[in-house]
Parts: sequence; C-alpha cells; structure tokens
Amino acid sequence: MNRFRTILLATTLSCATLAGMAQAATIGTMTPAEPVTATRIAALPAAQRAAWDGYLARSKALMAADQAALVAERKDHPASNPPAGPSGGGGMPLDRPAAWYAGAEARRVAATIVSFQTPAGGWGKNMERSGPARVPGESWVPHENLPANAREDIVSATPEWRYVGTIDNNATLDEMRFLARVQAQAPGKEGDAARAAFRKGLAYLLEAQFPNGGWPQVYPLQGGYHDAVTYNDDAMAQVLALLDDVAARKGDFAFVTPAEAAKARKAAGRGIAVILSTQVRAGNGALTGWSQQHDALTLAPVGARNFEPAALSSNESARLLAVLMAQPSPSPQLVAAVHSGAAWLRSVAVRDKVWSNAPDDSGLIGRHLSSKPGAGPIWARYYDMKTQQPIFGDRDKSIHDDANEISLERRNGYSWYGAGPAQALKLYDEWAKAHPQKG
Repeated sequence: MNRFRTILLATTLSCATLAGMAQAATIGTMTPAEPVTATRIAALPAAQRAAWDGYLARSKALMAADQAALVAERKDHPASNPPAGPSGGGGMPLDRPAAWYAGAEARRVAATIVSFQTPAGGWGKNMERSGPARVPGESWVPHENLPANAREDIVSATPEWRYVGTIDNNATLDEMRFLARVQAQAPGKEGDAARAAFRKGLAYLLEAQFPNGGWPQVYPLQGGYHDAVTYNDDAMAQVLALLDDVAARKGDFAFVTPAEAAKARKAAGRGIAVILSTQVRAGNGALTGWSQQHDALTLAPVGARNFEPAALSSNESARLLAVLMAQPSPSPQLVAAVHSGAAWLRSVAVRDKVWSNAPDDSGLIGRHLSSKPGAGPIWARYYDMKTQQPIFGDRDKSIHDDANEISLERRNGYSWYGAGPAQALKLYDEWAKAHPQKG
C-alpha cells in the first residue's frame, strides 16, 4: 500500500482532537505547501529521480524562454499591462450556435486569444478575450491588485509573473475550446492560426503533466501550492474532460491527428490513475475523499492559501467522483473508490443547520452557521482528516473547529458550507445501479 494514501495531517495540530470538545477552539496552524525543488527530488527513491529532474529542468527552461521573449520585445516596445477581466475570463462563449463561430466577432476573439498565448503554449487567467489583441511588450497576463491581507497568498517573484500559463479558473482550457469551435467553422487557411494555437496548447498541457500523472495549477512551475497536484476549482477535472474530447476526435476536435488523440488518451488515463492513488484513507483504512491539492512528489494532502488547510474537501471530492463515474469501463479499483467516496460524503453531511446572513439569537453579524431543524443537507468545505469534523481557516493561518469563530472578513469572503455535493450523490445513485457494490 502506498504510504501516502494513508491519513496524513499536514497541518500542525497540537491540541486535543475535536471529538468531545465542549466549545469552539483554535486547533492548529496551517502549514504552507512545499514547491517542487531539486533538493526535494533528490530525496525521492532513485527510480523516480530522473523523470522529475527532467521535468523540473524543462519547466525552468520554458519559464526562462517566456521571460526572455518579453525582455526582447521590450527592447523596442514600451512595457504595458493588459487590463484584468472577470474571474474565469470573458468574451469566449462556448454555447453559441455553430454559425456564430464563423462570424467576424468570433474570429476577432480567436485572434486575440492567439496573440496572448505564451511561448510555452499556455494562457493566463481572468482576462477579457473580446478586447484588443496583444501588442509587443505587453505582459502575457494582467497584474493582480490584491488587497494587503491577501498578498501573502500568492507565490511569485514579481506581480508581473503570476499565473503565466495556468489551468486555474478554466484558463488555457476555455481558450482551447474556443479555438476548436472557431477552426471547425474555418476548415481552410483562415482556420490555420486557430488550429496551430490549439495544437501548441495541447502540447503545453501534455508537457505540464507531472511524471505521476497529475497537473500543477501553474506551469511553468511558480512555486508554493501552485506546484501541487491541483483538484481545486475543478482544475484537473477540466483538463481531463478536454483530453477526453480530444481523444474522441469528434465534433470540434475532428481535426486532431490520430497521434495527438493517442497522446491525449494516454495522458487522461494517467490522470485517472493519480486520482485513484490520492484518495485519502482514514485511520481505519476506509477510503474517504480528496484534498484540494496533493503534494506533487509525495501525493500527501497539502494546503494552499493561508486560510486553506490540508483537509478533505467536499466540493473537490464530489467533482472527482463525477469524473470517475464518467469513465466508460471502470476497473474494480475505480468502482470501489466511487462507492467509498460517496459513502464518505453521505457520512459527513451536515443537517439541521444553515449558512447564511439571516439574523438569529447568536448575535453574530455577517455569514454564520445557525440551527434550523429540517434544513440540509449541506457540507462543510473542509473536514479534518483524522476526526472527519469540519474545520475552518483564517488569514493568520489559524485553524478552527467552528466557522463562527473565524474573522468576519473570512466568513463573508469564502464558501465554507454549500450543497454542491448533493448533485454528485444523485448521479451516484444512478451509477450504482449499473455498478453495484461488492463485498
């Protein structure tokens, strides 16, 4: 058994366990995730080092090339910065009639997308793609103007070099899907630029895949939690969905070559394998769910931003269960993983509680958890991996056992509870009829 599939507390819990605690408490401190480094790779088993050394060297070379390209442009052109767009990006609708993608507006958006593709082949996030095309000397991504209390959340040498190539917030993935839509309506030379950029993006995704099958949030590697295998916000799930479409070579992706489709299929299969290998086991050996991030080298659950501790994550676990249930020929291991994950989600559902701004007798302002008989089920965002009880983080890296005890800013600024996993459980009830649990 892979020892990293057993329960690991990456947070430095130093107090008594939550079970039986009479009142809310600060139970620990969030431990930041480690980056992928040569020193850490050197500590791996000998058989794994060559693949990881090569991966890290290629990442560094690609970042250097991206940076050198911008420096070279700025010798003759002024430095500039594109404006930030909406979270998740904008201007790239994927739900229009096919004919719309043959029109002038769609082709103009495609030209802007192509212009902002990095030399490495990816795209940044949170940009309005219906805006003007990139000009020489312009940054690949907008600068983030973070509030003072959030600046420690981002790991990067300079504000200019954050998320330069990422799968966060559907970046790169939406750009590729849009380009595929446009080229499908431009089978001649007018679609060549979109097809070339798509192929470069596909090569980028394949290059970004870790030797163990996962994907980092940012590539070339940026450091910190961005280097972890990233399930957060469905990042890896969206990569796998795109690769499955590429592998099928249907519809918008019919132009993909058999060789490209085969590479996509192989990469997707390796991605499913790492999902199965990172499912966390409880102390009794039972499979549970997944963390938002898992360390790239050890696959242990790790935290992200200061208020995001290493923990079981209900939303990401639900999405990964949906990914696994979509596999056409599930292995016995996959079937067991789904049954166990669904059982875990049901076991940690919160009932008779609501998370809202509604006034009650608590005296708390802002969003808070309060009692309401008959309400639910809802799920906490995070669960402690040892106790299976909800936990909550704050900007100062403190970890709490009660959402009502964290700062007002974090209570109002994060989704600590939600009903999202209910949809995955509904899918599971249908899936289980075709794949009954054995034993």
